[in-house]
Amino acid sequence: MRKKNVPQDSGILDRWHEIKYAIDDDGCYVLAPSVGWEPANIANKQAWELISKQLDDVIKRIQAQDLSPLAYYMVKNQMDIRLLAKYVRLSRWRVRRHLNPAAFRRLKTSILERYAKTFNVSTEQLFDVPESSIFDNGPK
Repeated sequence: MRKKNVPQDSGILDRWHEIKYAIDDDGCYVLAPSVGWEPANIANKQAWELISKQLDDVIKRIQAQDLSPLAYYMVKNQMDIRLLAKYVRLSRWRVRRHLNPAAFRRLKTSILERYAKTFNVSTEQLFDVPESSIFDNGPK
């Protein structure tokens, strides 16, 4: 694709530019910035809608005392039990147990600090969950 034809379709990720390879006027490959491409924008919008729905579902389960607030941060950061266990250096069964609200409330400060560091929040924020999804149309 020619450099002048690199797609510039505005989307939900406007603040970031993708880098595409394009051919300049001399026939050489160059890097060209692109703010988006309509098919990619549609896919990103659908992905963020799915994440938002997952967050809303997990928030309802936390409010019903089915899950601990840890589940919210896992979905928000797109982590599963295996990945989170690696980050916090705990076994998977312990992380799974911490998804239980009663077990989560009894966690030692040192374990809470590991989770907080992983999610880049304070230990107090680990216990706070918003009323609804923070993602309306993608990342803010």
